[in-house]
Amino acid sequence: MTESVWKKQGETLSHKNACEEFAITEDELFEAIKAGRLQYRQNYAHGNPYFQLVRSEVKSLALEIRGTTGVKEQEAKHKVQEIDKEMNSLKRRLASLEKQRRVLMDGGK
Repeated sequence: MTESVWKKQGETLSHKNACEEFAITEDELFEAIKAGRLQYRQNYAHGNPYFQLVRSEVKSLALEIRGTTGVKEQEAKHKVQEIDKEMNSLKRRLASLEKQRRVLMDGGK
């Protein structure tokens, strides 16, 4: 695989995120790595090692293991989690802005 895949945003993910996003166990990922079915790079975050994997290869592995239906269900579940996370973040931001507005409105009178 070309070097550019490793540098493009969204084309790679950590082994932990791969497990969460595609409902694959770490053991299944490590077996595929040992068998040479997945390319990886070892990186470190705050001194902790993790494997960086190519998203398209992990998705292919998930299709083999879980099938099309399983992967689609997991993708939908993961997207819903991401949407919920974003909505909660926006709710917290809105509450903060409303509080600032009240302070300014009360202080201006």
